[in-house]
Amino acid sequence: MVLAESPLPTDPQSSAVSDGSWTAADGAALYGLDRWGDPYFSVNGRGHVMVQPRGERGGALDLVELVQELQGRDLSLPLLIRFDDILEDRLERLHAAFERAIAQYSYSGRYQGVFPVKCNQQRHVVEQLVETGRRWHFGLEAGSKAELLIALSLIDDPEALLICNGYKDRRYIETAILARRLGRQPVVVIEQAEEVERIIAASQELGAAPFIGIRAKLSARSTGRWGSSVGERAKFGLSIPDVLATVEALRQAGLLADLRLLHFHIGSQINDIAVLKDALQEAGQVYVELTRLGAPMGYLDVGGGLGIDYDGSRTATAASTNYSLQNYANDVVATVRECCEPHGITPPTLVSESGRAIASHFSVLVFDVLGAGALPGAVPEPGAEEPLILRNLRDTYRSITPPPTPDQEGAEARGLERLQEAWNDALKFKDDALAAFRLGYLSLPDRATAEQITWACCQAIAERLAVLPVATPVPEELRALPAALAGTYYANLSVFRSAPDTWAIDQLFPVLPIHRLNERPQRLGSFADLTCDSDGKIARFIDRGQVKPLLELHALRPAEPYWIGLFLGGAYQEVMGNLHNLFGTTNAVHIRLADGGGYLVDHVVRGDTNAEVLEAMEHNPDQLLERLRLASEAAITRGSLKIHEARRLMAHLRTSLGQTTYLQG
Repeated sequence: MVLAESPLPTDPQSSAVSDGSWTAADGAALYGLDRWGDPYFSVNGRGHVMVQPRGERGGALDLVELVQELQGRDLSLPLLIRFDDILEDRLERLHAAFERAIAQYSYSGRYQGVFPVKCNQQRHVVEQLVETGRRWHFGLEAGSKAELLIALSLIDDPEALLICNGYKDRRYIETAILARRLGRQPVVVIEQAEEVERIIAASQELGAAPFIGIRAKLSARSTGRWGSSVGERAKFGLSIPDVLATVEALRQAGLLADLRLLHFHIGSQINDIAVLKDALQEAGQVYVELTRLGAPMGYLDVGGGLGIDYDGSRTATAASTNYSLQNYANDVVATVRECCEPHGITPPTLVSESGRAIASHFSVLVFDVLGAGALPGAVPEPGAEEPLILRNLRDTYRSITPPPTPDQEGAEARGLERLQEAWNDALKFKDDALAAFRLGYLSLPDRATAEQITWACCQAIAERLAVLPVATPVPEELRALPAALAGTYYANLSVFRSAPDTWAIDQLFPVLPIHRLNERPQRLGSFADLTCDSDGKIARFIDRGQVKPLLELHALRPAEPYWIGLFLGGAYQEVMGNLHNLFGTTNAVHIRLADGGGYLVDHVVRGDTNAEVLEAMEHNPDQLLERLRLASEAAITRGSLKIHEARRLMAHLRTSLGQTTYLQG
């Protein structure tokens, strides 16, 4: 049974939206916006989410007004809004953090980052990062041939690094070698022992070599979902014996002078800074030993893993981090310095592959709620001769009266006892009704009445509980009633397309209404998407370091939209989504603050049409239309379809092929 729009339990000091006790600040605190949203997202007095793309430097946009105006530009929901200024700001903050750390610890090296293309391969995104990062010689990291082609075509700065990771065949390696002659700085990172001979053979044949890096498997243990990225069972990297064998093989081939970089990776979204410190100490010593073995080195790549605080709790949990960006930079710089200086080793240029920390904040997915599942209606009037089961249920419903006044000794306890007894009775009579129906003693309308009265009892009990003082000890069964009444809000999106990590790895993202935050939410609910898959739902929400299965939501209003935002999803989600039920990409738009106020629509990417997703599955839209035209002609001949009906059907089909895959009213 789908239940919807359950009332939230409230304390006696905050019983109504209209009493003025609930403010927009309360809404921001409820959804954690004041914690995970800083400095880019906040709420205004109207209860609308505000976006400050440049953080504290000024400039803000009302997200609700922005969505309204974008809809006027024929950009329907669901809509992915990318704020290019946030992308630039994240890059600036990353470099500023390392610059402060380098100055604080008198580090004689420098920092030079790269963006892992796999995090978000969208052309406009990668181009923006390369252009913005030019002043720092910011580079790219590629993990496949296709990503290598993207990086080669976009990087024209001879000082920017092009880190070549992933599996590498001979063509991949030769491409990197020849790219060095183009004036690029490709670093082919050896991640598998068998790649050594391929690099040597290609270098000897071409008479040139790439810059070479080694990815080491560290013994330092990691935590979280990607903890397996570290240790002897890691997918990529060389063991210490393999590292020594590689150094010797490169020496014998005359390529040791090209070994410039040590790389390690301890997993995405590092939540505990202590894990990073241990890995840095071990990697720092490996770096020192490689220089002692005669490799010129010069670069230490600390990999990805710089996490973000999805829930704002600042804890070492999967959806958070117990450190800040500045803490991260300080620990990297200080630890590497401590490893190198006692041995007289020149500190290396520090490289990081921070993708999640750069891209997560810059996009917001806004989707609309199409409707909500409804509770059974009001208690129906009794019939002339109702079965005893129904009469018992009605008596139970009438017994659920408001609790006695607080000045009566023991009144609350007795009231709770009566509520518990009433709920037990309601469940028993409902079970009796189901048993009678199975045996043919109860009609279908009577069974429906039994269900309606049962849920009316549940609703009435929840309302009585809502007015009790917060500290009142409520029995566990009764505490669960608000959740039992929780609603399903039907969302105009595909989880598998736009938020696949919520399904695949139970990733938490901040999800909240982008308006009405100055109203107290009166419902509990979760979201179901448009797919026919039962896993197509969002039913895990952030809760101050914890996870809750239901989100506080508002009652839907007739003819008024209810817009929900999914935040911090700019990393990975846009490239990992699939075509489940043939729901394609959403409309996407790039927004940039304009000088003097307002904004510019910098770039628009139209979502997949139905025709495009059909073609992706090798269906020919023209052939599909022709088959249906022939079927219409046959139906007209049989007399089962009129000509004007056939014309209307074909018009709908042609229009649908050119429309986005999502609902448009």
